[in-house]
Amino acid sequence: MKLENLLQWDADLSSRLRLAEESGWLRRAAAFFAHSGDSWFCLAALGLVWWFGDPAWKARALTLVQAILITAVVVLVIKFTVRRRRPEGEWGNIYRSTDPHSFPSGHAARAFMLAVMGLALGPPWFGVALTVWAPLVALARVAMGVHYLSDILAGIGLGVVMGLLLQGALM
Repeated sequence: MKLENLLQWDADLSSRLRLAEESGWLRRAAAFFAHSGDSWFCLAALGLVWWFGDPAWKARALTLVQAILITAVVVLVIKFTVRRRRPEGEWGNIYRSTDPHSFPSGHAARAFMLAVMGLALGPPWFGVALTVWAPLVALARVAMGVHYLSDILAGIGLGVVMGLLLQGALM
């Protein structure tokens, strides 16, 4: 199969999963989850955990902030090497203007890295919650039209690898 055919298949499948132009609760849920993986939101949430948490939670928050920053650097290097343009669309103009490149999905990479790290850091409920949240973030990025399916699949793979590597480096 030629690369052009594979990319067209990816674009067609991604457009079938798209909800950005729809209305209703499913679109609102997708928009919520698509934004919930924003780096500023994750960093702000971890800042609150660090501020109000006991020493064990402060340590978890600091470890996860470091992991987010390292993962972001890796994602940006890949994005600016590949330079794949985001799908056309109206929703997500902030993403389109600040980061016009879609491959790999930084949101998917961050969410899955956090899930892998959360499972390792514990407690168990924390890892499970992040593991449920991560695929919702990734799929919502396609549903809202700011990524292709292959972008999130690459982001998922990168996030899992980063989570496993950073466990050894940061813990």
